[in-house]
Amino acid sequence: MGRGRVLIFLGSIVSVIGLFPLWWMIPRTNEAALSGNGLQGAGIIIFLASMGMLAAVVMPFTTRDGDSAIDRPLTYVILALLSITAFLYRVYEIGNFTSLRLPMEAPGLWITGIGLVLVAWGTAEVLTEKPPIYRG
Repeated sequence: MGRGRVLIFLGSIVSVIGLFPLWWMIPRTNEAALSGNGLQGAGIIIFLASMGMLAAVVMPFTTRDGDSAIDRPLTYVILALLSITAFLYRVYEIGNFTSLRLPMEAPGLWITGIGLVLVAWGTAEVLTEKPPIYRG
């Protein structure tokens, strides 16, 4: 397992963890504030794509020969693009009805963003790694 897959694994875990805390909040006078987390709207796509990346990283460990059909650079590119696009769309949606908050006020949004940066970095590493030399 190379550095790229480790980064994708860690980034996917961080992204999923970031879906649970607060992402947005609308304070209201004389009533409870409205708020939400990353498991609303396009956040579900982030969750599913992150789970797919975790599965793709882990699948080679489940076989005897250490190879998996889904552990390919194209898989990581597609899932990373899907989750990053869903994240940006969700940020756009939130920005339409309330202002984006600082990390202390909306930690989930920022944690997921950091996780997706790690995923993008890991995907770039996977794309630039050299294929293993077969010595059989």
